[in-house]
Amino acid sequence: MSERISEAEWQVMEVLWTQHPLTAQDVAGRLQPTGWGLTTVKTLLSRLAAKGALTTTEDGRRFLYAPAVDRAAIAAGESRRLLDRLFGGRPAPLVAHLAERGELSPADIAELEALIRELKQ
Repeated sequence: MSERISEAEWQVMEVLWTQHPLTAQDVAGRLQPTGWGLTTVKTLLSRLAAKGALTTTEDGRRFLYAPAVDRAAIAAGESRRLLDRLFGGRPAPLVAHLAERGELSPADIAELEALIRELKQ
């Protein structure tokens, strides 16, 4: 899937990555804290299906929705776009930016150090 998904569409996908297949009513119920009604959720589901992010299966008078793309694949594309747009395609300036702003916890730093050690091997 080459098309980007919006923040609202991402929330719908998160629901479906957690559990699927679901009806539009089921998805709307899980997104109730957003305040979105069933019509809004159906619109988002239709957009995601048109983008190829969801599969739809008829189940009587309703449709069941399931992810057609893996969360990791979407995250990889979004990460790449972020790096390209804001940091010239390089991850080091992103990490430096987070560190300078104090947004890396000791656990984050330990995880990054472990990853770097692993990559060096």
